[in-house]
Amino acid sequence: MITIFIVDDNDVNLITAEKALGDFYNVYTLPSAEAMFELLEGITPDLILLDIKMPEMDGFEAIKILKANPKYISIPVIFLTGKKDDEARTTGLELGAVDFVTKPFDEGELFRIIMLCTQ
Repeated sequence: MITIFIVDDNDVNLITAEKALGDFYNVYTLPSAEAMFELLEGITPDLILLDIKMPEMDGFEAIKILKANPKYISIPVIFLTGKKDDEARTTGLELGAVDFVTKPFDEGELFRIIMLCTQ
């Protein structure tokens, strides 16, 4: 089964994403990038859904660390965020994200993107 990390500091967003994806994927909800890096020590996901705006370490900093590590560089990252500006999207894609989905997300669109990224 495909394993997905959902990283977001908002509990409602984590619950919503887990409800949408949990019946189809092995989902881990994580409240911070720090928690994600701790879990990465033992589990390598097939995909990471990563929020941008988080306290302590934002999604841009997290993806920089991920993509600098040969062990994690091939894990696809999709930014799942409330930021809707073109600059954030461009920055995320330049840092190595495979896609950028805005919240609130359309479940069908999210499933389509996940399927493309995990084939």
